[in-house]
Amino acid sequence: MKVTLSTHVLDTTTGKPAVNVQVRISHESHESGQWKSLAAAWTDDDGRIRDWPGVVEVPQGRLRLTFATAEYFRGQGQPAFFYPEVTIDVNIDRAIHHHVPLLLSPFGYTTYRGS
Repeated sequence: MKVTLSTHVLDTTTGKPAVNVQVRISHESHESGQWKSLAAAWTDDDGRIRDWPGVVEVPQGRLRLTFATAEYFRGQGQPAFFYPEVTIDVNIDRAIHHHVPLLLSPFGYTTYRGS
């Protein structure tokens, strides 16, 4: 089984999916400790990203998802100064599907390991 990674962003101020949020995914190199950008994608009409352009299999190890929250909230006509982006680091240690939801508001966020 290969490693896959998806995400879902819910705008808790509206109770609806956060559409068109850019998310960048990066991988930390074991050798250098540097981060390598793998891809960027935008959430769909359901607030989800299921596939990453150009990424056939997500590498195991430490991954970073960076959500461009300021751009999203500006597009909604809301203030976006407190959390201009949300960065979530996760450890992928086995070949299974991983899901990282983000519950988002202009002044707070929550994340958890989904299924």
